[in-house]
Amino acid sequence: MSEPNSGKNTSHRPRKLGLMISAHPLRANFTHGLKLAEAALHAGIEVYLYCLDEAVEGVSDPRLQALREQGMRLFACAYGARARGISAGEQAIFSGLGTLSDIIALTDRFVGFN
Repeated sequence: MSEPNSGKNTSHRPRKLGLMISAHPLRANFTHGLKLAEAALHAGIEVYLYCLDEAVEGVSDPRLQALREQGMRLFACAYGARARGISAGEQAIFSGLGTLSDIIALTDRFVGFN
């Protein structure tokens, strides 16, 4: 017997993973989030990562930029960056919490690392 259909047609569209990291780049949870993103990318999953709070300090982190170059969509909180004196650049798409809400709504799974 097959499992009930959830109403989503997932047979022809790639799976999507949403990640939110608010941990400082020197904390273990920042690294854990990056490792999950990397594993998902290697599995062919579309990855959307949003840096919030202290994590905006890691937007230019080479590990994060390498994942972006591999196809991960990288977003960062514009307010958090401005509050920390970080100027918006091309390392990420700087946006508000509405974007985070969209990522939560449009991905198949969402995981946060605080």
